[in-house]
Amino acid sequence: MSSDISIEPIGQYVFEIWLNRPERMNALGVRTVRELSEAVSEVKSRHARVVLIRGSGRGFCAGADLKERERMDLNERIAHNAAINDAVNAIAQARFVSIAVLNGVALGGGLELALACDLRFAAARISLGLTESRVGAFPGAGGTQRLPRVVGPSRALQMMLSGEPVSSEYAHAIGLVNELAEPELLEARARDFAALLASRSAPAMAEIKRLVYQGIEKPLDDALRLERAALPPVLGSADYAEGLAAFAQRRPPVFTGTVE
Repeated sequence: MSSDISIEPIGQYVFEIWLNRPERMNALGVRTVRELSEAVSEVKSRHARVVLIRGSGRGFCAGADLKERERMDLNERIAHNAAINDAVNAIAQARFVSIAVLNGVALGGGLELALACDLRFAAARISLGLTESRVGAFPGAGGTQRLPRVVGPSRALQMMLSGEPVSSEYAHAIGLVNELAEPELLEARARDFAALLASRSAPAMAEIKRLVYQGIEKPLDDALRLERAALPPVLGSADYAEGLAAFAQRRPPVFTGTVE
């Protein structure tokens, strides 16, 4: 795999996927997006439980590579957008837990990439925004749909209509960012939390994700039925048996279940 994207194992079942275009603020060019999709497939094949998405250099991701986009014709622009959507959706639909580690600016498609992750940990005093309206476009890689689901339609509209970035402190206050850390502490905090999640049962975490994301779109009664239907396989699983035994023996459980 070339240097646009790299994969780094940082523990059992824990991986970091790095965007490696610091000279372009990790902008999502055609090759970058293709390699990102390949990296997601790779960590899935290695039974990842937790994946951190990270940006090298000063920024997380400045969004679609607009210098490349300017040279494209309409069909190429549409294909590029579709490829970004495919990569972002692959992360959103993965059964592993994904954490965007926002060390610097996350703008446009960069914030859409972060929104596709389950959790977002950010450095203090950075900027985040869906800035597409500033160039005559709109967020077309899930932003118009995912941001309102996270922060509510009114705040999402204000951010998208203005195209103005917000601070990570404001993002944390409205729930766009799960945790805020000083820049020098961000990596350690994200890795520590990833290690904690990796100690949990992978099938159980995958079910939690599925039930939350599918249930939130349903009326409460239907969502509760969805939850109850998911219980028998979990309560009969080897991981649950291990959890009960570990509890009785007052030791940490060692879960062995994997997900595809």
